[in-house]
Order: sequence, then structure tokens, then C-alpha cells
Amino acid sequence: MDSAAETDGYQAWSEVTPDAARRLLVAAVEAFAERGYHATTTRDIAGRAGMSPAALYIHYKTKEELLHRISRIGHDKALEILETAADGPGTAAERLDAAVRSFVRWHAGHHTTARVVQYELDALGPEHRSEIVALRRQSDAAVRRILADGVRAGEFDVPDLPGTTLAVLSLCIDVARWFSTAGRRTPDEVGGLYADLVLRMVGARPDRPGPDGAPPAAQK
Repeated sequence: MDSAAETDGYQAWSEVTPDAARRLLVAAVEAFAERGYHATTTRDIAGRAGMSPAALYIHYKTKEELLHRISRIGHDKALEILETAADGPGTAAERLDAAVRSFVRWHAGHHTTARVVQYELDALGPEHRSEIVALRRQSDAAVRRILADGVRAGEFDVPDLPGTTLAVLSLCIDVARWFSTAGRRTPDEVGGLYADLVLRMVGARPDRPGPDGAPPAAQK
């Protein structure tokens, strides 16, 4: 199960009502993370939720609809985290730090959910997959915007914006694969570590003069 029911003030699955639908969704997350989408049956999900298979179809027409609901909520949250940081105050380095810290903290604190959200994309039907891919592109754009701002301000040395954006997102997302509550680091600690690593990766220089010779802080 996820190591935190609440991260950054977010109560997991609070968007899902009624209670029976939420219980089924939580059961599906656990089953998909443990067995994989294709190896999980609707009977498995209903059993974990303490309900009959027939009860599942009252709330979700298909197993794929359940996966889509999980994926949509997870990707909406990911986009919210990244756009909040991208549109926030501060230098590009400060905003990149905030984005990575928050994004990693969510993937660690909700690692079970994140594994399903991030790694079961191909199990979605074409229409739902296209919808989720569009959300991923928006997340990509938020990170790329921070990096581009840093390059323009002279804070970052990033010769390949698309490739670096992909590297940053991949690094953050992969936390969901290995994070464990039995480990010695908390989600906050992993977030801090990864923020530092990413800033080093982009050659962050908080005091480096910008294009007009003034420090980045003076250009805001």
C-alpha cells in the first residue's frame, strides 16, 4: 500500500464518490500494482473491496474504465504539481527545485498508485490512452518551460531541452518503482536528494549573471 494517505495536503482518492466506488478503485490500484493490469480480474478487485463482482459493474462498466479513472486522477495530480511549480514565484532554479521535490515526494508517498498511473498506459483503450498522453505532454511542457526560463536567465546550461526534460521526468517517475516504506529515506528526503541531483544535472548557477550582465535575481 502507499506509504501516505495524504501528501502535500492531498487526500488520496477524495475525488471518487460514493464510498463503494472509492473502495473498488483503491482495491484496483492494489491489485494492478501487485499483479499487473492484465493478470487482474474484476473478481479479484471486488474481492479485495469486500464486494461481489456484480457490485463492481454498478460503478464501473469495465476493468479498463477503472484503470482510466485511476490514470486520469493520477495524471491530473501530476500536472497540477508541475504547473504549480512552473507558474510559481522565484528563479528558474527555485521553481525547478520545487517541481522536482513535489513530484518526487508524490511518487514516493503514493508509490503504489504511481506505479499503476505511470506504467499501465498501454493497457488503456485508444481513446483513453490519447487523453492521458495529452496530459503527459502538458506535464512535459511545464518542466520544459522551467528549463527554458533557466537557460534564458543564464542559470542553466542545457544544450538539449527536450532530452533534458525527458531525463528529469524519467528520474522522478522511476522513484515509484523502488521506493519502500522499509527504506531509510522518507519521501521528503528523497525529494530533497533528487532536487539537488537535478539542479546539478542542469548546471544550475544561482549567482551566474544573466544575458544582460545582471544576476538572475535582479532580472525578475
